Amino acid sequence: MKTKRKLYKRVFIVACIIYVLYVFANQQKVLNSYKTAQEYYNEQIEVKVAHQETLNETKNNINSEEYIEQAAREKLDMYLPNERVYIDTSK
Repeated sequence: MKTKRKLYKRVFIVACIIYVLYVFANQQKVLNSYKTAQEYYNEQIEVKVAHQETLNETKNNINSEEYIEQAAREKLDMYLPNERVYIDTSK
């Protein structure tokens, strides 16, 4: 009778240890997935912050003569009178 109790205790202890190891392994998988998601979102935040800084810089310079001249050249193909324009035909 005592040997059966010892056997049951050992089986129970081994089962508990296996269960604890299983739970730890699953928690580690979940933590790794959360860490990967956190890294992705941190990268996205950095990209958005850099874009926001660019937009703020453009907002601050939008009324300057340099910006207006650049926008007229790039978007409207306007140039100053008597200005020579070179077109690269290799592109």
